[in-house]
Amino acid sequence: MLEKNSKVAIFTKKSNFPNYGRIAYLAMALIASTIYLLQKQAIVLPALINNYVNDLLCLPLVLGAITFAIRLLKKDPFFTLSIVFVIVMTCFYSIYFEYYLPQINSRYTADWIDVFLYFSGGIAYYCCEKRLTLHKARQS
Repeated sequence: MLEKNSKVAIFTKKSNFPNYGRIAYLAMALIASTIYLLQKQAIVLPALINNYVNDLLCLPLVLGAITFAIRLLKKDPFFTLSIVFVIVMTCFYSIYFEYYLPQINSRYTADWIDVFLYFSGGIAYYCCEKRLTLHKARQS
């Protein structure tokens, strides 16, 4: 529970929102949601967008949400996920969505490009988060 004088604002400068940029995070979420909704409406999208963009955005969005929650709960605006955690999450998503699910559900297909995109997104998240958290710490 937040203290009475605690100021935790989601969209202000003193936010615990993912440090790699509130605007970038919201833009990624909007892009991923738009692609998902267009797919659900059976609207034909270019193959690269339809098959790969959400795989690239998946880990930065998930890891950003996890970082946000931990920063909020710990009240630590400088908390960052370790590279080991990022790699474990990336491996989990790769194995679950590209190995396990294709075996039990025909809706899913195994694609090594998706694995590459999961790792690219995870590495991009980690690098951006580290850089921006370091910048934020220097400004404090």
